[in-house]
Amino acid sequence: MSLPYFFERWVSGLFLQYAKIEFMDILKVNNLTKKFGKFTAVNNISFSLKEGEILGLLGPNGAGKTTTIQMLLGVLTPTQGEVKYFGKNLVDNREEILEKVNFSSTYTQLPWLLTVEENLKYSSYLYDIKNRDQRVKKLIEVFRLKKLVKEQMKDLSSGEVTRVNLTKAFINYPKVLLLDEPTASLDPETSDYIRKFLIRERNQFNVSIIWTSHNMAEVEEVCDRVVFINHGKIIADDTPEKLAKTIEICHVVLNVPDGLKRTIEVCENKKVDYKLKGRGIVIDLKEKDIPVFLHELMDRGVVYDQISIDKPTLEDYFLQVAPKKSKDEV
Repeated sequence: MSLPYFFERWVSGLFLQYAKIEFMDILKVNNLTKKFGKFTAVNNISFSLKEGEILGLLGPNGAGKTTTIQMLLGVLTPTQGEVKYFGKNLVDNREEILEKVNFSSTYTQLPWLLTVEENLKYSSYLYDIKNRDQRVKKLIEVFRLKKLVKEQMKDLSSGEVTRVNLTKAFINYPKVLLLDEPTASLDPETSDYIRKFLIRERNQFNVSIIWTSHNMAEVEEVCDRVVFINHGKIIADDTPEKLAKTIEICHVVLNVPDGLKRTIEVCENKKVDYKLKGRGIVIDLKEKDIPVFLHELMDRGVVYDQISIDKPTLEDYFLQVAPKKSKDEV
């Protein structure tokens, strides 16, 4: 057998092996339900997470996201349904599975009187890690915690606590990460750094991630797919791009040096939504109605010197399907 042929077969084998790994369900949720008395928090939901996939778990407050994650961690026992990791039932293989799973939440509190270094070191003993001291040292560098290692948790800012929680989540070289608002409280530069780090971990080590967030732009940037929960039920399971395309409304942004009042009159006559932005206005229109609307502005003598048309986003989808708050709730 020639060397080029052997090399070609070797590369081909690697590709096929990678292809199988990429599309394998590493987490499978079947008919998951959780009831608290007569209240149903999660109602018969089913979804999967593929190896190397970043899945956004979205929904308004009270939709059932936190309850779902707690069942995925084994913290809550489902009323009915099944959670499987790596093809194994979580109930019967809890210790083996959780050795490869970790979790981070902005709202989780680590022992406040322990230092950052102590929290990370003691957390490492929950897992079978041979090189735990080197692992902790490496993660302290990655998450920029060198100046904080001797600080007690109670003295940290909310953004610093978020970074420590994320660091803890990587202690055990996880294959599955459950991240609840992983960039909340972080400044823009640190948020960008964390997003890029998580994407790099996914690309290099095929880590699978479930990501909850209220930052729709962030979800569009990092998530391959989105599962949307409302009132405990899954109402959508698709890519961010496809969900955004279900919204017909575009945002037409005009800078109007002359005729802003007339523009508002046209909006109100046509009963289209708008909001003012300085000397500009943002108008919500169906794409097919934009030419007619702009022509009517010209007929009314409106002068605008800048125009941009923003296509629908995941945030537009969220706002459409999320329940509207009453005035008493605002």
